[in-house]
Amino acid sequence: MKQLIAVTLLLLMMTPCLMAQKTKASSVRQELSQARSSIKSGKYADAEKTLATLLKDSTNRTNKKIWLAYYDAVLGQYEQGNEKLYLKQQYDTVAFFVKALQLLKIAETIDSLTTDNRKNHAEQLNSIRPNIFNGGSFLLRKNKWKEAFPYYEAYLDCVRQPLFEGYRYDSLDTRLPEAAYWATYCGYKQQDAVLTLRYHKLALKDTGKADFTLQFVAEARKWLNDDELYIKTLEEGFRRYPKFHYFFPRLMDAYTAAGQNEKALALADSALMVNPSSELFLFAKSTTLLRMERYAESIKYSERLIEVNPNLAEPYFNAGTAYVNIAERLTDHKEKKLIKQAYQKACPYIEHYRKLMPQDKDKWAPVLYRIYLNLNMGKQFDEIDRLLKK
Repeated sequence: MKQLIAVTLLLLMMTPCLMAQKTKASSVRQELSQARSSIKSGKYADAEKTLATLLKDSTNRTNKKIWLAYYDAVLGQYEQGNEKLYLKQQYDTVAFFVKALQLLKIAETIDSLTTDNRKNHAEQLNSIRPNIFNGGSFLLRKNKWKEAFPYYEAYLDCVRQPLFEGYRYDSLDTRLPEAAYWATYCGYKQQDAVLTLRYHKLALKDTGKADFTLQFVAEARKWLNDDELYIKTLEEGFRRYPKFHYFFPRLMDAYTAAGQNEKALALADSALMVNPSSELFLFAKSTTLLRMERYAESIKYSERLIEVNPNLAEPYFNAGTAYVNIAERLTDHKEKKLIKQAYQKACPYIEHYRKLMPQDKDKWAPVLYRIYLNLNMGKQFDEIDRLLKK
């Protein structure tokens, strides 16, 4: 008897739940039918609104009938936009590309629920897919990096989607490296290391822009404080593109900061083999040799740089500093004649640096002070002494 009462109570409790479910299912069918009627009458936006509302309910998200109607509603809007753009009628271009991307995402969802529509949807979207790329490019030209990235990502993601397995994009789509490059670029412009690195390996296959891709990758490594990979990327970049503006100075700075003077010198030598008259490469070698206390060699490369461009200030300072350091080294041996000669050679270089960089007093004044003092140049010494006291 007790068991019978319990079953009866359970049935009484279940009845309202079943009725509610039936009511909800009936409501869904009615709204779906209404949406289909809107699609047939060309009211695609109204249909989309109804279907999007249905899909907000998690219990409807596996209902392929709703998704298929949703696809038709968005497809209708995409085709309307396409026609207007073709006829050069006024239309929101961004909205057109949004529908293309939305259509792709809906089709991929449907394909995860059922493969019955795969052939039809794949054919339609294969012809629409170029507009996914174009949507990214359109937004890119407007400097909307964040908005452009999802288009390139969706374009690339088609490669792994079962929906498109018959199209062999991985081997036949020659635009994949370019799409990967622009995705990498969008990530870089957002200063988002993760997005910058996501497609960089494929982006490097776009050989015409691989130098910039390596620059973006290096910056991303730097944002992540990954010093080892940052330097490795700079090394790869310099090895492949020694004349590209980005890699050499940063790699030289990295070696210098780490006290790796031999590596810095080898880098400068490699660079000079590519371009023996480069002002940047000559200056780097002159400065590295000066840092390594190889003063005679530093002077040699400073003079070579002055021959290339006599209007550059820094090689004069390097040469003058090298001669001053030679003089100070000789002081320990009390070779007065050689010491005086070294200061005499240093003097015109530092004076010329002063002439070129008069505002850089903190740099040239202390050096001239030592030169004038050691050469007993009283008038010049007094002037520098007054300047330093100010």
